[in-house]
Amino acid sequence: MLRPLLDLLLPVECGGCGVPGPLLCTDCEVLLGAPVRVYPLCYEAGPPVYALGSYRGRLRAALLAYKERGRRDLAGPLGGALASALLQLRLGPGSGGVGIPPGSGGVWLVPVPSRWSAAARRGGQHVELLAQRAAAALAGGGVVAAVAPALRVSSGVRDSVGLAAAARQANLAGRVLPRRAGLPPAGTPVVLVDDVVTTGATAAACTAVLLRMGVEVPAIVVLAAAGCHAPSSPSEGPYQPQR
Repeated sequence: MLRPLLDLLLPVECGGCGVPGPLLCTDCEVLLGAPVRVYPLCYEAGPPVYALGSYRGRLRAALLAYKERGRRDLAGPLGGALASALLQLRLGPGSGGVGIPPGSGGVWLVPVPSRWSAAARRGGQHVELLAQRAAAALAGGGVVAAVAPALRVSSGVRDSVGLAAAARQANLAGRVLPRRAGLPPAGTPVVLVDDVVTTGATAAACTAVLLRMGVEVPAIVVLAAAGCHAPSSPSEGPYQPQR
């Protein structure tokens, strides 16, 4: 009963295009499609990286609104999109098929961490909140899911915006650290999640730390990819940036 009154007092706008209505309108929601494998420039080896869309236009606007402009209400639809993508992925030879079937052992989501100063400015770890919303959406569909905040970033890491690929790698070298209290149980499927992948330097640093801690990561899933290579094999399908 209160929702119409709240909408009148605090009208909701689409995070992507600004049209009054849902948090993400239909035209912007479809920009988060099925997961497509992408090939970041600085990511030569490791688990496959999947993106749901291209970091441009309205999808970029929505992610910036969520990350930098206080639109934490977008965590719901963005996290739901992550959950839908996870249900479509094959998580390894023992997964029993594509996706995570209800009644299985489920999956642990490890969010890519932000710098402490950035998280404080934004009101918390934004990727961890996305992972929580995705886990809740999976649980609502009968899939066991939980969030494992297994990583942290040490002091000295600069904002990566504007840094070249080599500079991004140097910026993170030795500064992504494990949080032992946040590690997932041994032997459970783990997916590293993030909002955007650009060069792949962050993904590589995070998976390397998890591997050293004995945590295998079958896949990395991000909402959007920026400047990534197209698939090298035609059998994997074309990477078509969303408009």
